[in-house]
Amino acid sequence: MNHSKKRFHKLLRFWKLLGPGLVTGASDDDPSGIATYSQAGAQYGLSTLWTALVTFPLMAAIQEMCARIGMVTSQGLTGTLKTNYSKPVLYLMLLFSFPAIVMNIGADIAGMGAVGNLLFPSIHAIFFSVFFTLLLLILIIYLPYQKFAAILKYLSVVLLIYLIVPFLYQQDWRAVIKGALIPEITFDKHYIGILVGILGTTISPYLFFWQATMSVENRKHKKKLLVLNKKIMHDMQQDVDFGMFFSNLVMFFIILTTGTVLFNGGVHQIDTVEQAALALKPLAGEFAYLLFATGVIGTGLLAIPVLCGSLSYIITETFGWEQGLDKKFHEAKAFYMVIVVSLILGLLMNYVGVSPIKALIWSAILYGLTAPVLIAVILHIANNKKVMGDFVNGTWSNIFGFLTLILMTAAAVTMVYLQLT
Repeated sequence: MNHSKKRFHKLLRFWKLLGPGLVTGASDDDPSGIATYSQAGAQYGLSTLWTALVTFPLMAAIQEMCARIGMVTSQGLTGTLKTNYSKPVLYLMLLFSFPAIVMNIGADIAGMGAVGNLLFPSIHAIFFSVFFTLLLLILIIYLPYQKFAAILKYLSVVLLIYLIVPFLYQQDWRAVIKGALIPEITFDKHYIGILVGILGTTISPYLFFWQATMSVENRKHKKKLLVLNKKIMHDMQQDVDFGMFFSNLVMFFIILTTGTVLFNGGVHQIDTVEQAALALKPLAGEFAYLLFATGVIGTGLLAIPVLCGSLSYIITETFGWEQGLDKKFHEAKAFYMVIVVSLILGLLMNYVGVSPIKALIWSAILYGLTAPVLIAVILHIANNKKVMGDFVNGTWSNIFGFLTLILMTAAAVTMVYLQLT
């Protein structure tokens, strides 16, 4: 009993330690991300499963750098860019980030609405989309930061649903291990396109901004702004590493689910999350379908505040406006108005002729173009002693950071090539 109590208290301490890293990682598995992973599994079975393992250290390295930059400089990534780089770099980031994030929000709202309609067919998808948009607006504007951060943290638990779904279907675990450990690459346009899509969905620029800013907010609320030490940095690193591991674990299980259930069931074309959920119903059963669909709504409620919040931080830091989720609406009107506008634009986008699929493709292209530039800048800042002092990058951070830069640059070039040809 005493041993069980100790273990429980240890787990409780670890849960309290988790914060921005967990939320950032979990929000990466948004409805549009789930659609991309489902498409990969349905089209190519288990042959893209290895990407979950490969992208984990790369993603963790970049997000840890962003968190460290935020903690050392006490400002978001935009503020650091503004202080240390020329304005064209900053405005270029803003130019690409705004449409990419709004289209991502739009695709996620549409996905949630469509899945809501699947669960309750008598209610049209548009009503669900409007309901979720209004619900998110109320939560973001009226909840104090601490409560809002806690809700996001507990919403990340919803992702555990995707760890259950594959076990509701008979698995060939030898094939799963092979798919996870032995990369299988086919050099054709569609397969390379899927790999590029997975990379763009997993290592997304909006997460860089959110991670840095939330690390500042978190320290502020934990009253750790005065002295940075190795213990604080170690806690942050654990939070980020666990968050990214959790994100990639969920990605792994979504590809596993669709790569066995849908691929083996002859369903090879999946464009949206509702298609993935619906296709699971006759093949894996009602329970698997309900779990998968419910997870989409939970991830949307988690990811959309991260998307519109990161955009708002980018814009308000760029122009030096008052900002912060810890402030009331009247204290940071511009900050909250950016959130309101981005959510409304995202909602309207689906009803003015822009399909969620096109929104996903264009946001992926814009993310793909900005990610290499941002990663190069993050690496430069993280190695700059004038900015980072004693907390510059270590050897492994640089190795994984430069590997990510090379991979994302190759992905961006490939993405442009595939679109042009």
